[in-house]
Amino acid sequence: MTITYDPHHPMYLDEADTRAELTRVYDLCHGCRLCFKFCPSFPTLFDYIDQHDDQDAGKMTSAQQDHVIDECFQCKLCYINCPYIPGQSEWALDFPRLMLRADAMRRANGQVTLRDKATTAFMGNTDAIGKVSVATVKITNKVMGAKPGSLIRKAVEATAGISSVRLLPKFARERFSTWFDKRPKVRVGKKQGKVTVFPTCLVEYQEPAIGKALVKVYEHNGIECSLTGAGCCGAPYLHSGDMAKFTKVAVDNVATLAAEVRKGNDIVVPQPTCSYVLKKDYLDYVGGPDAQLVAEHTFDAAEYLMKVHKTEGSSLDTEFAGEVPETITYHTPCHLRAQNIGLKSRDLMKLTGAKIKLVQQCSGIDGMWGLRAENAELSIPIGKKLGEMVKDADGDVVAGDCHLANTAITEQSGTTPVHPLQVVAKAYGLDAE
Repeated sequence: MTITYDPHHPMYLDEADTRAELTRVYDLCHGCRLCFKFCPSFPTLFDYIDQHDDQDAGKMTSAQQDHVIDECFQCKLCYINCPYIPGQSEWALDFPRLMLRADAMRRANGQVTLRDKATTAFMGNTDAIGKVSVATVKITNKVMGAKPGSLIRKAVEATAGISSVRLLPKFARERFSTWFDKRPKVRVGKKQGKVTVFPTCLVEYQEPAIGKALVKVYEHNGIECSLTGAGCCGAPYLHSGDMAKFTKVAVDNVATLAAEVRKGNDIVVPQPTCSYVLKKDYLDYVGGPDAQLVAEHTFDAAEYLMKVHKTEGSSLDTEFAGEVPETITYHTPCHLRAQNIGLKSRDLMKLTGAKIKLVQQCSGIDGMWGLRAENAELSIPIGKKLGEMVKDADGDVVAGDCHLANTAITEQSGTTPVHPLQVVAKAYGLDAE
């Protein structure tokens, strides 16, 4: 048994070794049970082990182990609450990274169905899908926006594996990068920073208004913005066990982003899953000085602004002449909480004078996982709980950093959330379009 989360380790993809490590970790989790409420994986795990009088995790079958793996959607919340994590305990337990190892092992050993591979191949190629969908936006949005459960949606599910009952984010008529390249160049006043915007697929192709708000708020505060040529972060491949494709994407992006950092730019990311991948996962799968450089200079969009505000000699403009809501219901995405940077979006919005009501509940989406047809039955109840919490909070505005989580909130509450940067842009009175 090898306790490793290093994808380059010679035993990383060995099935017997991986399953022995699963047994060790499952036994520790069963004895602790601190994470029973975070995702379906843990109740399923505990039920399987409790079937045996001696509660021996070693008696779980491979199929039972796999059931637990399939129900993990990489929210990372178990990691940040775990008392056994590497560096803080001799047990060196990292459940989410072990699930990534197990997914990669099963794929490498031919234990993934052709349907699963096809769905990953389709949904994982986000840049190609995005380019085509924006170019054919009227048709694409008509198909993807068809009534849940309709014949059109069922046909999409049958061919692409996307759930026919989930609300899907629409595509934009114009890509964020197109807007960025066409916009009048702005000369910032007192220069307080220089950043490269990593827009993410969701902002580039589906919600460019987030990127526009980011750029305008940054420039309003003396932060010069450029746009990276790097593509999708690769999270859909990583979370589906396609280590080869993820690593290829990661290597290319690290090279591009490291060069931009060496020009004096920090990297800002408006979607938490993608900033997590750049900060954490590239270190594991690419490694080396360039990946380290990228990780050290990558910031969540609100994190960077609060860094500027709290650095001696610089500060954000705190005069808000625009529309400021009295109360904001703020959903804290799992992948932002997993970065252990604090609640920077909350702190940023508080500068406007609004009162913030926190909602800390997973959306059960994790990109591809919650939108795959086979996971809808598990994912939707998690989203419903979030929707109820948002409705109970009853804020004047609902805000959240993750566009996919925001889509789940819309699906389950009828309310359309905005990104915290959009809240701040509006509070400044900026035309964020």
